[in-house]
Amino acid sequence: MGRHSQARRVFRCALALLGVVGLVFSALMFLLPKTMAGALHDPMAAAAIRVLAPSVLCVCLTSAIRGYTQGLGNMTPTAVSQIIESACKLLVGLGLCAFLLRRGAAPETGAAGAIAGVTCGTALGLLFLLWALRRCPRESGGPLEPVGDTLGQLLRIGVPITVAGGAMSLMTLLDQSLVLGTLQARLGLSAEAAAELYGQYTFGMTLFMLPPSFIYPLSVSLMPAVSAALNRRDRAAAGKAAGAALKLTVLAALPAGVGLSVLARPILQLLYPAVPETAEAAAYHLTFLGLACVFVCLMVATNGVLQAYGHPLLPVISLLCGGVLKIVTNYLMVGDPATGIRGAAVSTLYCYALIAVINLAAIARLVPERPGYISLFAKPVLLTAVMALAARSGYGLFCRLLPERWAVLPAVLLAAVVYVVLALAIGAVTRQDLQTLPKGEKLADRLHLR
Repeated sequence: MGRHSQARRVFRCALALLGVVGLVFSALMFLLPKTMAGALHDPMAAAAIRVLAPSVLCVCLTSAIRGYTQGLGNMTPTAVSQIIESACKLLVGLGLCAFLLRRGAAPETGAAGAIAGVTCGTALGLLFLLWALRRCPRESGGPLEPVGDTLGQLLRIGVPITVAGGAMSLMTLLDQSLVLGTLQARLGLSAEAAAELYGQYTFGMTLFMLPPSFIYPLSVSLMPAVSAALNRRDRAAAGKAAGAALKLTVLAALPAGVGLSVLARPILQLLYPAVPETAEAAAYHLTFLGLACVFVCLMVATNGVLQAYGHPLLPVISLLCGGVLKIVTNYLMVGDPATGIRGAAVSTLYCYALIAVINLAAIARLVPERPGYISLFAKPVLLTAVMALAARSGYGLFCRLLPERWAVLPAVLLAAVVYVVLALAIGAVTRQDLQTLPKGEKLADRLHLR
């Protein structure tokens, strides 16, 4: 709408607000790490919580800058800063953890060293974003709203979106507290024994959180297009962008999640050769978590659609419903000696499936321009079934030719080729779908889509 001055005012208000929030919670984590670790039923996490504390402030400031640049249609600062963060997590975190353990430090001290990589990464990512912000265009113009009104709008829209956007983090935090507490209270395990069992579960959780990390940028990049079209009162264009977001999410999430599920054991054996027993135990969890991550991806995309259509509270309601189900099923399944820690993964699947179904039902009522769900899911489900068959049979074949640990790599490659070729052959992906993405026109040309 040409209101560049108001856009910058929104950003400055958000930056100040998030800076205060980040400072408060960083201080709480730094000053009260033992209290927080006790609430998580994991007293050994106190050192890691204290080391992680500064990253909260960095993440808050980073989020404001990323939101502003994404709103301008520039995803590059976000991408580069995330690469910087990930590199530091790996290099600094792993290096410091190894150094401390070799010096004879306790395991909890080594974990704090690993977490230091997160703090270092968020700080360096923030420095890069501050540099990138200086290079943003500084256009001005349009009417300005009072600062108080701008802050009020930010809180009314931002709080529910923040709660929904942090769904995975909130659920993971809730899950950790519930699972560790239930293992200790109902099954009588010590804190160390419960943490060891939960460690098997987190081996699967690490991979479970990978596919949604690719879906989130897709949702972020498409949702401004939906909002802009709605502001122009062009509901057809808004429905087209929302439909493309849902379709591309389904096409990406189904093969990723089902692939993790059907190849859970060989994938974990490849990634964790130093602890084969733990990898074997974690395979059960990943089998269910792989399916759950399909629903997580749908949750991310549907949250974005509902928020763009002006219903930010609906994702919060579905999140609360999923959280209640998570609490009940965790209590019943993890607290049952027959299932124990194995119930955690099944509980996670139920939780995210319920959230995704509620969101899809809400979109069916509120977005008449959306694609039909039968047409949305039919081809991807068929393609995924064929891909899963190719993955399992390919793995069995390659095990005869290669060491079992390495046979999963060509099996994954075979499954990916089968899926992509079939998707293009039966028209599951169209030129119109890709055109909604940044540089989608060029990608459609390379794939020769009409």
